Amino acid sequence: MSTRAASEPSAGQITFGRLKWVSFTHSCIYTALLVCAFVASKPEPLTFVLGLGHGLLWIGMSLTCIVCARLRIVSLRLAVAVAVLGGIGPFFGSYEFVREQRSHSAGEAKADAVKTV
Repeated sequence: MSTRAASEPSAGQITFGRLKWVSFTHSCIYTALLVCAFVASKPEPLTFVLGLGHGLLWIGMSLTCIVCARLRIVSLRLAVAVAVLGGIGPFFGSYEFVREQRSHSAGEAKADAVKTV
């Protein structure tokens, strides 16, 4: 088990890492929806399935991230990016997951440097 996974806050099966990968998957589905709708002349039923997938994932991610913000698994900023901006494009949430992970990793590296001094 990696040190990140061991120190990662979780609520049962819900972890920061799993939420991040669901967000990336959501962004891929949304990208496919945009391509189908604007480049491929809206092939049905594919456009419907991708649109439904995007809508259901956005609702699920929004509710999950709001609960996870209360449990301190994700930051409030990340939860707002997913819940509010995610309806426009899930790329905002995916970006915030990467940003938050990087800032967390930088904080851990700084703490490790202080311990070794």
